[in-house]
Amino acid sequence: MQALEQEIKELIVSSLSLEEVAAADIDTDAPLFVEGLGLDSIDALELGLALQKRFGVSMSGDKDAVRARFASVATLAAFVADHRAANGAANGAANGAEQAAARPW
Repeated sequence: MQALEQEIKELIVSSLSLEEVAAADIDTDAPLFVEGLGLDSIDALELGLALQKRFGVSMSGDKDAVRARFASVATLAAFVADHRAANGAANGAANGAEQAAARPW
């Protein structure tokens, strides 16, 4: 999970052009908005697009769920990890069905 958290920190810095902030300076558990890193709603939109491009995640859902996902680097990493696990399970089931269908017996 630490590698994913680091990747998200680097994505935050690069996608939001935070020139005065290094990925190492971002606290994994600190809030990303207001009193934490100080991001705003425009930053949230840009970060959401960057996360969608990089990890294929969708930020749809109700406002409170999206806000909870964006609370910190840790919550974003957990969301991405859950997305990967769900897609891996779905892809594994689909691949298993394809392999079973391809068997001649």
